[in-house]
Amino acid sequence: MRTVILIVEDDSDINQMLRELLKEQGYGAVQAFSGTEALFCMEKHVPQAVILDLMLPGISGEEVLAQIKKDYPKTGVIVSSAKDDVQTRVALLRAGADDFLVKPFDTQELLARIEAVLRRRADFGEITKSSENDGILEYKNIRIQQENHLVYAAGQEISLTKREYLILELLMSHPGKVFTKSNIYESVWNEEFLGEENAVNVHISNIRQKLSKVCPEETYIQTVWGIGFKMK
Repeated sequence: MRTVILIVEDDSDINQMLRELLKEQGYGAVQAFSGTEALFCMEKHVPQAVILDLMLPGISGEEVLAQIKKDYPKTGVIVSSAKDDVQTRVALLRAGADDFLVKPFDTQELLARIEAVLRRRADFGEITKSSENDGILEYKNIRIQQENHLVYAAGQEISLTKREYLILELLMSHPGKVFTKSNIYESVWNEEFLGEENAVNVHISNIRQKLSKVCPEETYIQTVWGIGFKMK
């Protein structure tokens, strides 16, 4: 089956350029020029990936992203924006964006990121959210109560530091997504990532050790070599 990618971009020249680029690479390309049109296209045919501009007429790109991740969680979303501040990237990652490109971007870089997102989307875990209580994340036998920041594994409370908690919460919020070390660092430390891989590795190791004390036979966090981490 042909891979379909939805282009959500109100600039007609950029939209058309992306369409031609994708078709040259053998992808099926669907065009939308507003947030409303994008969601309409999603209802007609769910694409494997979306290239999403933020500055859209009507429904904003942020709102489109939230709706896509709510209704079509297996669709990968690459956000393209002229905004390049850490706060914007952190907010988009937490909202479920799979990747982020700053305009103007190199077309070869875009194609490489599309390929990476498509590879990752083939292996999604499952997450359930309590139908009775908002703010409850559950994955395997881990339960997070977001309101009071409590974490349980197999019914036993796990004591995590603030950053350990934030990392686990981030991973569990989007268990099918592979988070790079840069993604994790910028989301949790709220600072630009300057290669501080050891800080992320140490915190991931600590989380694993604390969970393994309760459930030694279970593996919760998977290392995706050369990319980052995700829930197993």
